[in-house]
Amino acid sequence: YLKLASREKYKAKELERQRYQQLETVHLSKGQKLNRLKELSKMYALYAPTQAAYKESRSLKGLAKMKYDKEHKDSLLKYLELKERMQSLLQNGEKITPKQAVTETIRICKDKNILKQYLSNKEVEVVTIMMSLFDDEQIMKTYTKDIKRETLMENAKHMLKMGKLTVEEIPVCYPDLTMDDAKEIEEELMQFA
Repeated sequence: YLKLASREKYKAKELERQRYQQLETVHLSKGQKLNRLKELSKMYALYAPTQAAYKESRSLKGLAKMKYDKEHKDSLLKYLELKERMQSLLQNGEKITPKQAVTETIRICKDKNILKQYLSNKEVEVVTIMMSLFDDEQIMKTYTKDIKRETLMENAKHMLKMGKLTVEEIPVCYPDLTMDDAKEIEEELMQFA
């Protein structure tokens, strides 16, 4: 009788240990998924603007394309690198958008019982807010970068007009500007000369 009871206890303990291991595996896989989604979200934030520049470039022809490619040279060069990095994060050719990443993150949080009731009641609002924050952040980054570049271009143009700087010195004095930018400034000044 004792052997039978101890066998049943052993089997019960063994089943409990197996369930615990299964739960631990599920918990770890959800944590890994959450980390993967965070990485995908970060990568998407970098990838989306370069993808947009690439698509715009592909839609243009002739001089408009040449001018656009010149203005967006950095984004177009980064596009292929970021595309490869993004694809390496995705599994089996899957595609994920920021909205999918947000909704999957919410699902994982609900599964882990993190703000479960709130997220269940307000999921649509949370997704909308997160997406608008993502969009606003992207717009502000692009706007800030454009303003900075325009300001540098204007400063370099002013210094060139005053004779304080040569075209070749522009990328040296303004490291965020390329030699192509310097040539663009020179061409612009020559048009008005």
